[in-house]
Order: sequence, then C-alpha cells, then structure tokens
Amino acid sequence: MIQFEKTILSNRLRVIAHNDRSTPFVAVNVCYNVGAKHENPSRTGFAHLFEHLTFGGSKHVPDFDTPVQNVGGSNNAFTTNDLTNYYITVPANNIETALWLESDRMVGPKFTKKGLEIQRNVVIEEFRQRNLNKPYGDTWHLLRDLAYKVHPYRWPTIGLTPEHIEKATLPEVKDFFFHHYAPNNAVLVISGNIDTDKALLLAEKWFGDIPEREIVNNRILSEPVQTDDREITVYRDVPIDTFYIAWHMSSRLDANFYATDLFSDILSGGNSSRVEEKLVKGLKIFSEADVFLSGENDPGLFIATGKMNQGLDFESGKKALTDEIKRTTTSLVSSHELEKVKNKIEAEQVFNEIGYLEKAMQLASYEILGDAGLINEQSDHYRNVTAEDIQRVANDILITGNCNTLNYLSIKK
Repeated sequence: MIQFEKTILSNRLRVIAHNDRSTPFVAVNVCYNVGAKHENPSRTGFAHLFEHLTFGGSKHVPDFDTPVQNVGGSNNAFTTNDLTNYYITVPANNIETALWLESDRMVGPKFTKKGLEIQRNVVIEEFRQRNLNKPYGDTWHLLRDLAYKVHPYRWPTIGLTPEHIEKATLPEVKDFFFHHYAPNNAVLVISGNIDTDKALLLAEKWFGDIPEREIVNNRILSEPVQTDDREITVYRDVPIDTFYIAWHMSSRLDANFYATDLFSDILSGGNSSRVEEKLVKGLKIFSEADVFLSGENDPGLFIATGKMNQGLDFESGKKALTDEIKRTTTSLVSSHELEKVKNKIEAEQVFNEIGYLEKAMQLASYEILGDAGLINEQSDHYRNVTAEDIQRVANDILITGNCNTLNYLSIKK
C-alpha cells in the first residue's frame, strides 16, 4: 500500500506528496494532461515538440540541465499519446531548486524564433532518423493509420509528418502552450525523503501563484466499431519479412483491461510463454515474435507481430501465430499458466513501487486517469482475473471485422 497525501491548490493544480525515507533523494514530477491525442490533426507533433522546447530555458532559467547538475540531480521528460511528463531528482535538501525549475517551466518557456527554429530542426532530424530512415521506422504510422479512422491515436507521438513541425509558427506554438500547459491541467507529485506536510507547503510556495488558464482541447472522437478486416502490404529495404496484426481492445480503465493484459503475457510474456516455446524455439517459424498491448488510456490495440525466419512461407507464418492466439477462444488457459503470469505482473508492480521516482510517475499517471489511489488497486484487479475472463476477452477481441494487418515485406534484390 502506497501512502500519500493529496491537495488541490486554488489554481486547481493537483498536488500529491509521498514520503519515502529509504532514499536521500526527492523526485519532483509534473505530469500534464496533454499528449499527441490533444493535437490538431493539421499540426501534429506539438506535444513532442514542447518536450524539447521547454528544456531550452524559461523566463528566469537559461537552461534546465545546468542548475540540476549543480545540485547533484538529474532530469528528463517523455511524451505519450495521452500525457507529457517532466521529472527532476535531487538530493532532498535541494528540493527547492527542482520546484523553482518546474514552476518556471509551467509559467512558460522562452518563446523566440531562434529557439523554435533550433528545436524544430532537432525534432525534424529525430523524425527522419527514427521514422523515415530506420528499418521498420514507419510501422506505427502505417498501423495506426490503418486501425484508426477518427480517433487521434491514428498518429504516433512524433506526429503524422515532419511538415507539420516545419510549418509551425511562433503564434501557433504559444497558443498550444497556453491552452494546455497550466496548473489546472497538471499533476505535481513530490516523492522521496521529505515530510508530506512540508512537500505540500513548498508546492503552494512555488506553484500557488501561477494563474490557471483556459484549457482548449479538440473534441476527441470515439473510434467507430470496426466491422471489416483491413490489410495493407508495403515493400521496404528491410532484412526480414515482418507482419503486424492489431485488434481493437478496451480502454485502460475498463474492467476487461486486466484480463487482456494477462492474455498477452500468457502468449508472449517471457521465454516460457506459448508463442516463444512453440513458434520461436519449437517450430522455429520466427526469429522474433511478440504479443502486446499498445497501452493507451483510451481504447487501444492488442497487437501481434512476427519476424519470419528466412525461407519460410509468410502467409503460413501469419496463420501459425493467429491460430496460436485464437486457441484461447475455445480452450481455457491452465491454472498454472494463469498463476505464473499473475505472479510476474505482481513482481513487476512491486519492483516499480520500490523507487521513489517510479512511484512519483505512477501516482501522476493514475491521477491523470482519474485517481492516484488506483495505484493501490492494481494487484487485486489482476489477482481476480479468471481463466474464463481471459477466454471471454479473447472472444470479444478476436472477431471477424476487428482485425488490422500490416504486411511489411523486404524488397527482393
């Protein structure tokens, strides 16, 4: 059980404090309820761009790395389709350095044409290296565009195209910031070697006078129920023929999520999983194969992928993997298999709750979902899943009309 204190400041910033005396450090984690799904479809990649822009300095801070390093700390950030998360870890007696930096970041970055141009070039180069010039780099662009037609999950975090960042103007960038990065659209978590009362007082000191802002989000459209299977084939300069198959599944807060997560682990959760034992090590159909969840907050994807061993028939490989997945629709998983993956999940949760930073990030992400207290309910949700639950979600997901297949084939030379 993770104990924490929560308060809401007058500017509606949600503040969570967790005391952990096992470490001499403190984490200051600020999570904004803005990710790729909140972007304008004609200006995608903005949330990821801001992850870069805000490290270029703010009104009172020339750069963020130097002050953190000067007090023996570290800092970083990440962006997903659902949120943007910034974190700083420092020795506990230097916590106000971290709070000063994050509060000034929330007030606003330095908006200059030069700064935007520098970070624009960084992001565009990252796009080219990771998504345009890297083998299989455009996989998520292709697969998301195939599976989603209206929901903004149809583009990855980096954006639909680098042209959206190339064309971004300074007024557009300012507008995006002031309508999304605000105390009333954020969660601040202070976790580590600090009394919770002191943490809440310091949060008020550094963040309490930042005014709330008008949050403007595009209306996120629900993805219509898919009724026809979709399939595309692309040819690229890649070494191995690969396929990706994605089925629509439930949202993160849906009760079916836990059974679906365990279902994926039974299929592909380690060296003794079904796919690894039978199709990779046994029949040697694949050099690599995996089954996993996309992991978003809104209804996401249940994904299977396989990299074929040379010389084997591509369609037969796809059938072998899908047959193995669909076997669960007609026969219950064994109690041994189910217990094994439950224990694995619980071990991962315990490990993730050891570190003060990990706890800070989890508390923030659950609060974005609706309630930080959800962190203490996860083990019970997984423990209560039955074999019948897994068979039920398998039959719900693996239906005709719900399937999206990307065949990613090597150009024959």
